[in-house]
Order: sequence, then C-alpha cells, then structure tokens
Amino acid sequence: MPGENLTRTEAAERAATITTSAYEVHLDLTSGEESFSSTTTIRFAATGPATFVDLIADSVQRIGLNGAAVPVAAFADSRIALEGLAAENELVVEATCRYMNTGEGLHRFTDPVDGETYLYSQFEVADAKRVFACFDQPDLKASFSFTVTAPAHWSVISNAPAAEVSEPAGAEPATRTWTFAPTEVMSTYITAVIAGPYHEVRSELTSRDGRTIPLGVYCRSSLAEHLDAENILDITRAGFRFYEEAFDQPYPFTKYDQLFVPEFNAGAMENAGAVTFLENYVFRSKVPEAMVERRAVTILHELAHMWFGDLVTMRWWNDLWLNESFAEYASTLATAEATQWTQAWTTFTSLEKNWAYRQDQLPSTHPVVAEINDLEDVEVNFDGITYAKGASVLKQLVAWVGQEEFLTGVQRYFAKHAWGNTELPDLLVELEATSGRDLSAWSKLWLEQAGVTLLRPEIETDDDGVITSFSILQEAPEEHPTLRPHRLAVGGYDVVRDGDAVLQRTTRVEIDVTGERTEVPELAGRQRPDLILLNDDDLAYAKIRLDSDSLEAATSHLDGFADSLPRALVLTAAWDMTRDGEWPARRFLDLALRAVATETDSTVVLVLLRQIATTLGSYVAPEVRDEASSMVASRLLDLARSAEPGSDSQLQLIRSFTDHAVDEGHFAVLEALLGEDAEAAATTAGLVGLEIDTDLRWALVHGLAAGGRADEAVLDAELKRDSTAAGQQQAGKARALVPEADRKAQAWADVVDGDDLPNAVQRNVIAGFTHVHDHRLLEPYAERYFAALERVWKEKTNQMAQQVVSGLYPIGLAGRTETVDIVAMSHQWLEAHPDAPAALRRLVIEALDGAERAVRAQGADRAAR
Repeated sequence: MPGENLTRTEAAERAATITTSAYEVHLDLTSGEESFSSTTTIRFAATGPATFVDLIADSVQRIGLNGAAVPVAAFADSRIALEGLAAENELVVEATCRYMNTGEGLHRFTDPVDGETYLYSQFEVADAKRVFACFDQPDLKASFSFTVTAPAHWSVISNAPAAEVSEPAGAEPATRTWTFAPTEVMSTYITAVIAGPYHEVRSELTSRDGRTIPLGVYCRSSLAEHLDAENILDITRAGFRFYEEAFDQPYPFTKYDQLFVPEFNAGAMENAGAVTFLENYVFRSKVPEAMVERRAVTILHELAHMWFGDLVTMRWWNDLWLNESFAEYASTLATAEATQWTQAWTTFTSLEKNWAYRQDQLPSTHPVVAEINDLEDVEVNFDGITYAKGASVLKQLVAWVGQEEFLTGVQRYFAKHAWGNTELPDLLVELEATSGRDLSAWSKLWLEQAGVTLLRPEIETDDDGVITSFSILQEAPEEHPTLRPHRLAVGGYDVVRDGDAVLQRTTRVEIDVTGERTEVPELAGRQRPDLILLNDDDLAYAKIRLDSDSLEAATSHLDGFADSLPRALVLTAAWDMTRDGEWPARRFLDLALRAVATETDSTVVLVLLRQIATTLGSYVAPEVRDEASSMVASRLLDLARSAEPGSDSQLQLIRSFTDHAVDEGHFAVLEALLGEDAEAAATTAGLVGLEIDTDLRWALVHGLAAGGRADEAVLDAELKRDSTAAGQQQAGKARALVPEADRKAQAWADVVDGDDLPNAVQRNVIAGFTHVHDHRLLEPYAERYFAALERVWKEKTNQMAQQVVSGLYPIGLAGRTETVDIVAMSHQWLEAHPDAPAALRRLVIEALDGAERAVRAQGADRAAR
C-alpha cells in the first residue's frame, strides 16, 4: 500500500541519525474484535534535528516528544514525523491498531471448534509497525519491555519471561496484565506477542554455561491431543547440544518457546525465544515421513537463527542470506549429525537444491547477496537463492576450506559481533583468518554473481573400454556467463550382479574444477565404470549431465544404488534435462514412476510425485495429456496396491492418485474409500492397511470434486464431519475445485475482489480454482488476471497480493489452447506496464518464464513421439 515502504537510503540516513536503547510497549487486547490499543515509549539518542518513526494504525490519540505534545497530524503514510530532537529523547505514542487476518502484524483467529480466539504476531520483514510505533529496520536494535492486558483465561507469551501477572480487584477478574522482563538487545522484526488459551507443555534443559533454559511447546487447545511435544523437545535438545558446541557459544536468550499457530504464512519465524511455526506441523492425521523430517529440519533451522540472525543480525536486507542461508546449512548439518535422519543431505539435494536450481534459472535470479533497494524488494526475496542456493554455496565452501576451519571462523564471528549488526565482509574476514584462504575472489564469484553453471563429462576410451581421456566441461548461460571453481567428486559405479544387480561405487576422485575445461588425469588408464557421476556426494552447486552410457546404466538400475544420495543426483539430472527440453516429458514420467516403485527415501518420493504433477500439468504435449494423465493415475494406483500395507509409500502414492484421478474407474475407487466402511473398501480395492483418516478423506473429496463427482451434499457432509479450521480450509479448496463455471466465478470473486478470506483459506481456494482437468474453464480468466494485477497489488497487503499474483497466474493454459496465448499476453502486460512496482513485475516475469519453459518442454515431448 502507498506509504508503507522504506528505502535502503532512508534506513541508512535514519541509522546515522539515531541510536535506540529501549522500548516500553503496552498492548490492551480487550477492547474489541477489530482493533486494540497500543501505547509505546521509545528512548533514543539523536545526532540530528529530525527523523521519523514507523506506525500503521487506524488512528493516533497522542504523540509526546520529550514531554511536549506533537500534533497527531504528524502521523501520515505510516510514519510519524519527528522534529526538534534532543541529544536524548523519549517518544510516547498512543494509537489504535488493527488486527489482521493475513498472517502479518497481529493476526487474529477464532477457532470454530470452541469459539476461542488466538493471536500471534508476525513482524518480518517490517510489520512490527502494525502493532507498535517503532524504528522498523534491523540495525536499530534495542531492549523491549512488553506489557499486555488480555482475557484472564488466556496465556500471553513474548520474547522474555513474564516478570509479573497482575489482576484487577474482584472475585472473578475478566482480564489480567502480563508484564514481561526487558529483553536482550534485538531488532524489531524478531520481537513477538502470542496470546490466547494455548495448550502448553513445559520442560527445561541445561545450557553449556550452566543456566537452566525453560522450554515450552504450545498449540491451540482443540489440537492438544495431536501435539507430540516430546518428539519436538527431543529434537530441540539435540539441536541445543549441537549448536552450542559447533558455535562455541551458549544459547543467547533466557528461554525457548515454540508455538504452533493458526493460519501462518511461512514454515516458521525465528522470534527470539518465542518461535512461531506453521500449525500443519501438529499432525492430526498420518503424514509421510518426509513431513516429519521437514518439521525436524524446520525446528533446527529456527533454533540456528537464535545465533544466525537474532544474536548477530544483518545490517540491511541485502544480507538476508547471512540469516537464511546459514540457518539452512546449519539445520541440515545438525539433522544429519544429531538426529535419526542421517540421510538429511539427500533431502537437501532433492528438495532444497532443486528449488535453488529452478530459482537460479529464472530471469529474476539475483546474487546470493542481493540488491535490496526497499522493503518491496525484500518481500519477494525469500526465495530459493536466499535460502537454498546460499546454503549450497556454503556447503561448497566447507568442502573447499574444511568443516573445522569453517566452524572456527563462525565461532570467531559470533564472539566478535554478538548483539550487533554485520555485513558480508565481517564474516569473510573471520573465515579467511581460520582457513588461510583469500575469499574475496570466491565471494565475487559465488555470492556476488547470479546464475548456475552446467557440468558435462567428456570421456574417451579405447577398444578395451579403458579411459584414455576424461575432462569436465563447464558451461554458463549467456545471461550470467560467470564460470566458477568447484570442489567436487567424480564417482564411478559398476553393475555388480550378485542376485539382483546393484550399482557399486568402485572409483572416487575429488578434484577442483575451474574454467571451461578441466582434465581429470586420475581417471585415465582405468577401466571405464558402467556409470560415471559428476558431483558425487553433492559437494558442488552446479547442474550436471550424464553421458549416454552412464544415463542408460543409471536409469536401468536406478534401485541398485546402496545409498539414496547418488540416486537422488541422477533423478535431479533427469528432471533438469526435462525442464530444459533435452529429454521428453513422457520419458521422465516413465523414469519417475519406476523410481517411486522402489524408492525408500520419503522425501525423494515426495519430490518425485510433485515433479510428476508438474510434468503432467505443464511439460507433456497437450494432445497426449489426457492419455498420460490416465496412465499416471492408473499406475499410481497399481503401485499403491503393491506397496507394503500401511507404509509411507502407500500413503504418498494414494494421495497422489487422488490428485490425478480422471476416469470412471478412478472415481469409483475414490467413492468406495470415502464410504461408510472405509477399511473394507480399502481391502476390496487392494489397499490393505491404508488408514482413511481425516486428511486423507479430504484428499478423496478433492479428487472427486475436481472430477465433478462431489455435489454440495458431499461437501457439506464432510465439513460437518470435520468442522475445524483445517476442515474449513479444505472445504474452501473443494468448492473451488468443482469444474463448473459458477463455482470458478465465485472462487475468483472471493480471492480477487473480496477481502474477507483469511490468508490460509485464500491459499486453498486459489489451489482449487487453478486445478482443472479441462483447461477451457480457465480461459475466461486470462484477461481478467492481467486487468486485476495493479489493483490487487495496490489494495491488498503484500502477502495476500503475492498469493494472488503468483497463485492465479494461468500457467495451465501455456501451450494448451489456441484461443489464449498466455505467453504473448504476459509480454504485452509487461510492455504496457514498465512503471508497475518492481516486485509485481518480478512475479509476472517469473511466471512468464515458467510458461515459456512449459511450451519448450511440450515441443520436446511432441518431437519425441
């Protein structure tokens, strides 16, 4: 919205003018359902006569500066102008602020199960100003003292422990006031207030410095029966032990609470000592092991942020990677070395690196250290570069300098900059000191240049199959022609026939790859292995290709690898070839379906099933899509039937089947599984051991709804059966899935024109609207999409606008209809709107790239017929 932005230049000027020391924030949460009162006292020093403070509020009742009244007219465009500053200042602001239903600011949610209300704050990037007046930028740190008045039966949680809980006089007080101890010095965006009748589980641990650290795990009361708090606490304790040792720094804060909150936009948020998580991590139904592992990685990611980001914080958002990339790398390392998920680097390869490679090939790709000019820039920068590429680059750096040297440098960094703000050079100087390497050139190539390079093997052999020459060729895209140094391993695998054929690693050479061509003399004179795998062990960040013999061996014996990581690398290469139009989409479908039949790594299965969905939706030639969809659904059902009863694979395969069901036989299975005797129906369908629980029932309903087999009575009955908040979200998706013009029109109106849908419901309605078997249903909305873009961006909050712009882009029409050319329409909009907000243009450019890639892939699939 106009007036809510902040530029980097403004932030730097303000930081040069003032130094903040302390906040006192009093929130009264008892004044109604729409708004709350906020009173803030800020103490700060100034070296100039004027500045401004940030605030988004319905109204301001009083502004006082150093005991003198400031006209409330000084509040305009989310700022309060301050003039006549002294060397030391005290600012008091009394305001009425608004609860949000977008997952930003102070989010308010009412549980449909028991009617109870729950609140939580979400302040990153810069939404603390929606709750209290503040200097809302990361380098103006201070200590915060929160006082919160709320209903007496609530709990209130903040960054520090509650020093006092007081009640007004009376036998049955309706309210209580929580007064929290002052916090350690921190940035505004990691402060937090969470309030409501949350269910809590308490525990504690002993930090390495001997302190007792109180631990809390919270969720809504109606979810308490599903909260596996002990598992969460076990992972937390393992993380504390690992990080305190690895970072040589005790936990920086006083307590550690973890709160699973409703309608959260992200996976989690690293509020100091009061981390908030996506409520989906409270598992009310059986979930794939991949989801349990993802929760563990997320817990460890947020815990790592207590050091990376909270103790030491970036000065401005261009160094967001100093938070996110490090937390991503550290959490995977901790998961692999301190938990049961020792194969976490396979998960990283399959999930995170695929995300990074995709993001790094978009026209909007950017360096790990991004150019962030204002808040709108950073809002769309929580992407695969900031998280996954940055973490991949750190993994490459560790391979280059050594893990011990790397962690020693990190320890020095924390010791030197604790409680402060940093920039990239502050970290590099410590890593240079411990590794003995000059990292300036490395930084320029890896952190300050965008793009991903491609590595190909060039192999020559004699008539006896002995390697006479082996080279690695490196290619860079025209848009980002930087070639990089890579520390990587080349693995050689042979098919060993001992019963079932297996691929056994017989050769491993670790080398430095530089420039366009790198000779590998260590492999010359050896018998050529059946499969040669570049970047074995996945040390480097680069796309790879397999030579034709290796590709044949890998795809023929994919289940023959003893470890999951090389198999994941082969699958990633095949997926990348498909996306690049070098491999027919239907060949990838065949490979992926064979892979999921035997894959034992839950996350690899999860990723493959997602890739199958994308391939069907975008990359298969349109004229054979219906045939391919029917084949895939039938094959998934067959695989689910042959999977181990009650297994992780069975669950994932049947859930994927529900997404792709397209013919009468498929729908008959869904209807039977949704019937009264689900266990008997599962047995009859050949799915022994399949548990038809609440979430799987919704998946069955969604499959029927998308096929036009679920009428209003079916949807109403299922919602009555599950009238929870999650049930309402699933029902919203189901209604939007129904392939009828009036249902699509209603969903469009609710999402684009209305403002009543909470963020989580909006997200589900968008997913239902765009999922169709007949793409003609979406054709009328192509022009309407582009016509609405600027209005949506102007009128909705950033989070809600991003969901609409990215979620409703009609990617499904790319190459699939003669009447709507979505590629041409995207280009036309961009040409006609050169002055549209940069963040909005970026989202459209990214979506257009996906459409153009889809058309190319469809062409490759068509040509292979």
